[in-house]
Amino acid sequence: MWPSDPAEAREWIHSRLSSGPADGWRQQLPPRHEFSAVREAAVLIPLVWHDQGPTVLLTRRSDALPTHPGQISFPGGKHDERDNSPMATALREAQEEIGLDPQSVSILGTLPGFVTISRFHVVPVVGLIEPPLALAPQPGEVAEIFEVPLERVMQHEQYLHHVFEREGVSGLYLSLSYQRHFIWGATAAMLRLLALTLSATH
Repeated sequence: MWPSDPAEAREWIHSRLSSGPADGWRQQLPPRHEFSAVREAAVLIPLVWHDQGPTVLLTRRSDALPTHPGQISFPGGKHDERDNSPMATALREAQEEIGLDPQSVSILGTLPGFVTISRFHVVPVVGLIEPPLALAPQPGEVAEIFEVPLERVMQHEQYLHHVFEREGVSGLYLSLSYQRHFIWGATAAMLRLLALTLSATH
């Protein structure tokens, strides 16, 4: 399904990100939110290219955080004035949150931007990392770092649709379960978008 060699994988992923998801991809995701003003943010979608098969690295936020406690997310956060691109934001936040050395990440491209219910326009930045990993979760911010096999992320039937209503806004969100982890909302939607892009035939 994908190259086992990291160098070939970089080219394969970069090519697919450059081409983008296939026509009709928006219909396979929950409708996007429309807000008059949004804040800019970026996340890093780290693909870890193990010999036994690639994975996607995720984090579980600390239960003590005032916003989105305990939720599964990618490393990332708000754009800072010192960041000259979404890639810079994603790498800086990943280093701060999980101790990921920016030099160890091969940035391969981005997915289409995603607007969250919390009024952020998030750019998903895709990067490839070769193990071994040397990570250190930020105390008080990141409770856990874990990996989900890319094979599971690519399986359409693993995604479920849910209805929500929040602050007068209603809509749908996706979820993906893996072991004891319940991945939902923007994170699940971006995983689904990654799957649609990597599996696209143009």
